[in-house]
Amino acid sequence: MLRYLTSGESHGEALVAFISGLPAGLTVDQEFVDHELWRRQQGFGRGGRMKIERDSAHFLSGVRHGKTIGSPIAVMLPNRDWQNWKESLPVEIGDPEKHKRVASPRPGHADLAGALKYDFPEARYVLERASARESAARVAIGALAKLFLKELSIEV
Repeated sequence: MLRYLTSGESHGEALVAFISGLPAGLTVDQEFVDHELWRRQQGFGRGGRMKIERDSAHFLSGVRHGKTIGSPIAVMLPNRDWQNWKESLPVEIGDPEKHKRVASPRPGHADLAGALKYDFPEARYVLERASARESAARVAIGALAKLFLKELSIEV
């Protein structure tokens, strides 16, 4: 059974995705994964952020010599825009005056529901996680799943 998990925020340092359950010996085609990430950026709703990021999957674990080794795979997608946000959204304690507050939740998004669920006084942290940018991590994992299906002669 394949399982995946994503981590990271829209304006954080990086997005990270994990997938487990892929068999050892599956060829990981870097060009294919990067092409899937490129395809994501061509879709509906392209904003300014799409022009900043040029995603390329960076495999941290689970792949050696271009093949899966049977252990969970970790993929990192650095956010180039992080440099513009690290003072306003630092991991460590930062200057509260530099925080970019989101007081008005976006209609049709998870902002209000998430702020209420987690008892946040505003929607910034929900917006960061529930973003179109975060979908890049899911695309990278989906590309690996497509490669696995391709080995079984199944095309999506």
